[in-house]
Amino acid sequence: MDIGRKIISLREKRGWTQRELANRVNLNVSVMNRIESNERPVKDSELLNLAIVLEVSTDYLLGRTDTLKPTSRPQDDETTFHAFINDPELGVWYKELPQSSEEELRKLRTIWEVIKSEQKK
Repeated sequence: MDIGRKIISLREKRGWTQRELANRVNLNVSVMNRIESNERPVKDSELLNLAIVLEVSTDYLLGRTDTLKPTSRPQDDETTFHAFINDPELGVWYKELPQSSEEELRKLRTIWEVIKSEQKK
């Protein structure tokens, strides 16, 4: 099964529309449509976001394994950070930031570091 069909299957199992999934991974719905129909390759960052939101491993999406769940390991900061900015409730404000701006991502990461340090207290 190709990556597009896997994404469709996982999305439909959750009862999400294509638009809902696109919003959860911070993609335009037309881009999501092209990914699902295999008309556009998935970028690395998009693959990671899709795997986090769909709760599967990137290896599963890429067809390297039939195991849905990622192997059990503590989440690294990058995975946790991506989950935070793509959370439909917590990360909504992030969607307003320019997606390609490195400066905006640095600001967002600084905010993330403050949130992490507050949680440790």
